[in-house]
Amino acid sequence: MTFSIRTITRALLRRSRGIRVDPARWSALLAGLDRRGERCHEAGAFLLGTREGDLREVQDVIFYDDLDPEAYSSGVCILHAPAFAALWSMCRVRGLTVVGDVHTHPGGAFQSEADRTNPMVAREGHIAIIVPNYAIRRPPTERLGIYEYRGNHEWADHSGVRAHRFLHNDFWSTFL
Repeated sequence: MTFSIRTITRALLRRSRGIRVDPARWSALLAGLDRRGERCHEAGAFLLGTREGDLREVQDVIFYDDLDPEAYSSGVCILHAPAFAALWSMCRVRGLTVVGDVHTHPGGAFQSEADRTNPMVAREGHIAIIVPNYAIRRPPTERLGIYEYRGNHEWADHSGVRAHRFLHNDFWSTFL
């Protein structure tokens, strides 16, 4: 019993920062990235939600190709200005903000130079998640690339063993 209380307390304390995604929404997002990427090119989505302090909560997802049908035509994710105008309009209508983005890579979940120097939303605190292997199988959280924009093309890396403390996409995310 003491062990359970300690585990729950630790879980509660860890979830005051990072990004929280309901596990069902996370699974649907990965399945959508896999399908839209056709297992041969990158795919991506914006994560819409709210932010309270250092914790962001994802409440909706908009895939890049819903904003720009040519978003994947070069093989990598590229959005043009009208897509952002549509995105901001959707955010206003839904009363949400962009808290992050997620996109796939063909191999590992590293942050490329283009990713590092061209954030989808260049706002401090924006989260960029990179899913390896075109999201073909649901990769474990510690295999994701998770980066927090700090401004001036600087990023904090929350990948690897730190990922579980920053991306909350498990059973407890439903309750905490």
